[in-house]
Amino acid sequence: MESNRSAASRSAPDAIALLKSDHERVRQMVAQYAKLASSDSADGDRKKRLAERICQEIEVHAQLEEELFYPSVRAAIDETELLDEARVEHESARSLIRQLQGMSDADPLFDATVKVLGEYVEHHVQEEEREMMPKAKRAKIDVGELGRRIEERRRMLEAERSMQPFDTLAQMLMLPIRAATAVARGARAS
Repeated sequence: MESNRSAASRSAPDAIALLKSDHERVRQMVAQYAKLASSDSADGDRKKRLAERICQEIEVHAQLEEELFYPSVRAAIDETELLDEARVEHESARSLIRQLQGMSDADPLFDATVKVLGEYVEHHVQEEEREMMPKAKRAKIDVGELGRRIEERRRMLEAERSMQPFDTLAQMLMLPIRAATAVARGARAS
């Protein structure tokens, strides 16, 4: 049984490589956003879509780390402060994401908020890549098995998130029906 697990782990993607790939993807999107925002002909709708994609990437990545990577690292190394700081940094990024979600792309602080989010994430990524990930490697975490679990969970999270616009639309379509039902119930109660 153990040899089968080891073989599966070797063929699975390395968890640290997957997470670093996420970091690079967000870096590229933030750079693309900065270039777009500095353009004289910046398309507000395009900027908004890109900012939304950046936020979604960060949210999925943070959830993967919190559910899978951090607990594995916590179990393998004695660095609770490093892991606690990472969780706090994730919550700070989520706060900026919530601010962005409440803004229009025409808001004078929209571009600045995306920029600060990118800078904040870059600081967090540097700490993970320079401190946490090397310690995780030295602790001999099964990065293959962890990578497999990360990929599996990512597919689930992305599928859930791809349904969100449909859920929102369904809720909006149901509002008049619910209102009519409430009125009808009120009339029957009288």
